[in-house]
Amino acid sequence: TKAERHILEAVQHPFLAGLCFAFQSETKLYLVLEYLNGGELFFHLKKAGRFSEDRARLYAAEIVLALGHLHSLGIIYRDLKPENILLDSEGHVRVTDFGLCKESTWDNSSAKTFCGTPEYLAPEILQAKGHGRAVDWWSLGTLLVERIVGLPPFYDSNVNVMYRKILSDKLVFPPQMSAHAKDILAKLLDRNPASRLG
Repeated sequence: TKAERHILEAVQHPFLAGLCFAFQSETKLYLVLEYLNGGELFFHLKKAGRFSEDRARLYAAEIVLALGHLHSLGIIYRDLKPENILLDSEGHVRVTDFGLCKESTWDNSSAKTFCGTPEYLAPEILQAKGHGRAVDWWSLGTLLVERIVGLPPFYDSNVNVMYRKILSDKLVFPPQMSAHAKDILAKLLDRNPASRLG
């Protein structure tokens, strides 16, 4: 909780949720964030089923800028998913919920905690090899596939089967997906964090 408050105070970016006030009573800590009335990206994705590549590209560009800002401060996000992306009144993204962030991480191996949402976990987290900023780019690739196709690329209702798929299944794209989308997704979903796009 202290780390989340510290991160909220430290980051000021147009695509990250902003902290307005923080105060506490004897028993509770209150974090007052800006009001974002566009709803969760999860809601819009569920309603639409999937997004056009143009719409997915706009959201991806804004998320890339948000992640890039966090990474420039040595912060890895580690929980990128549609439920943690809100939209403002003009339809722009705001990444929120910094509870799983890790500060002072400048490499791709020093973070050790197993955390995140199963569908979006990078292979290196599952392998407990140590991880870093590259996990956010894997999660972005997973999120992009979900927005364009309707499901994450390695989804399975059985979590253990899904983990096996994340570690070893071939990445398959639907035929209607553009060559540009396939190219960037293959680079974001590279199992090797050292060569992963980002």
